[in-house]
Amino acid sequence: MAMEAGEIERMIREALPDAVVRIDDLRGDGDHYAAYVESATFKGKTRVAQHQLVYAALKGRMGNELHALALTTAVPKDA
Repeated sequence: MAMEAGEIERMIREALPDAVVRIDDLRGDGDHYAAYVESATFKGKTRVAQHQLVYAALKGRMGNELHALALTTAVPKDA
């Protein structure tokens, strides 16, 4: 069972309300996505910690409904 891009975006925005989120379906199969997430919450955190926050937002769906997520995280320039 695949996840919809909108569901991924919604889950990330629930956990990180200030986030700018872009989701791209890489293969059109609902299993392989690229995500760009920009949030002031990431300020001062390592890249690994930033990614962990996003994965936590997906509540265990990584590796199950969501098979592959190419994740890019960033801190807003004005944060």
